Amino acid sequence: MNAPNIIYILADDMGYGDAGCNNPASKIPTPHLDRLAEQGMRFTDAHAPSSVCTPSRYAVLTGRYCWRSRLKKGVLWPTDGALIEPDRPTVAKCLRDAGYQTACFGKWHLGLDWTFADGASSIPEMAYGVHNKPVRHERMARVDFSKPFRGGPRDCGFDRFFGVDAPNFPPYAWFQDDRLAGVPLEERADEGEVHGGPMVPDWKLGDIMPTLARKTVEFIGEKHEKPFFIYLALTAPHTPIVPNPQFRGISGAGEYGDFVCEVDHAVGQVMAAIDRAGIAGNTLVIFTSDNGPEHFAYGRIREYGHASMGSLRGVKKDTWEGGHRVPFIARWPGAVPAGSTCGQLVSLADFMATAADITGTPLPPGASEDGVSILPLLGGRLDRPVREYAVHHGYSGGFAIRSGCWVYLEAPGGLDAAGVEPAWFREERGYPAPDGRAQLYHLDDDLAESHNRIEEEPAVAARLAAMLGQVRGGPVPFVVEQAGGILSE
Repeated sequence: MNAPNIIYILADDMGYGDAGCNNPASKIPTPHLDRLAEQGMRFTDAHAPSSVCTPSRYAVLTGRYCWRSRLKKGVLWPTDGALIEPDRPTVAKCLRDAGYQTACFGKWHLGLDWTFADGASSIPEMAYGVHNKPVRHERMARVDFSKPFRGGPRDCGFDRFFGVDAPNFPPYAWFQDDRLAGVPLEERADEGEVHGGPMVPDWKLGDIMPTLARKTVEFIGEKHEKPFFIYLALTAPHTPIVPNPQFRGISGAGEYGDFVCEVDHAVGQVMAAIDRAGIAGNTLVIFTSDNGPEHFAYGRIREYGHASMGSLRGVKKDTWEGGHRVPFIARWPGAVPAGSTCGQLVSLADFMATAADITGTPLPPGASEDGVSILPLLGGRLDRPVREYAVHHGYSGGFAIRSGCWVYLEAPGGLDAAGVEPAWFREERGYPAPDGRAQLYHLDDDLAESHNRIEEEPAVAARLAAMLGQVRGGPVPFVVEQAGGILSE
């Protein structure tokens, strides 16, 4: 088989329980995602490396946990410089070196090195990854938007880029390759989750999703002499929640549900473009999300009876399962068994190693240090795990580690410092309130993470804590024991 085209679709803040193929009780129709699952493999134990955006995107493209970089917690904010180090191997660089044409459409949110009006390439008076609105506004006002930026998709291995930094961050303009496609001459005011800042005239948030889908479809329809890799980083259903008119009212979960329907529609457009190009048989399509749903998910449970996290505990920012266990579907006709389900542990950090394995391309030394190829799983070898552990990381910098059926969460536990899990939700699902202790859960028996076994299984907790310490000190090989469960000491 020829080297396949690869299309990696990353939704933004979509929960494990939003798609119907994962959650029969979902109030959101997702026919295209459901069809993708019917034609491919659905993973039920796939995890974003972090429960927030920027760190997960870093790991997708580099195969490296973001907490090994200079961003130790939180996300990037406007005017933060490029996060991916200039000499860091990325999946786009490796695939381009292997003969692929590479394109990125959508949300970047991995930092950019702007040129400021005084000629400086950066302004160091503010800590990296820390938000301070007045200072951010002042810094943004000093950017020379007529100049190209560095450290973006083009410098990270993509031949082509069209998209935005983040849907709710300035500058509000289209980014094309290494510069803005238009000069932001107006100023947008702060509005809820949308941060104020420079904006091109007539910028409409509702235009983002259909434009990204259209640009991707156009690229697929071009004549390609080489295999291609598309990284389609959708901006939905992240806030601001702005479903277009044709999607309003078609879900049973409010505007958020309607926005998920728009995500599903975009996936359907990509699938249709693949069919029109006659390349479905040699194209790997992966769909997933960068983390779990926002905390607004709790309100949807009460108002609509829809749980974006499904039966999981936690939301975006948390280290509980709902914060980082994400939808993950892979379709590659003839290679991935249709209608199959994989229950093995995988991470979004595995993408780079998997792409290298698929193309038979050796990774550069030190590349994808936290990733492992899931190609054996994609090929249907589902009886043996490919990774022994995965590290989970929360918004405030908290860690958890998963090995076999056990997950260990460092104190103060799975809840992010923001503390948004409502008391009524705990009562409804039988969850105890976090008490400051570390937490240990046996996920085979307690996927909902309702029974902390830290005192019942001190030896398991100690071994996982020691393993987490080892991994944080440097990459630990993924040695999978035949018996599985816990890495041997």
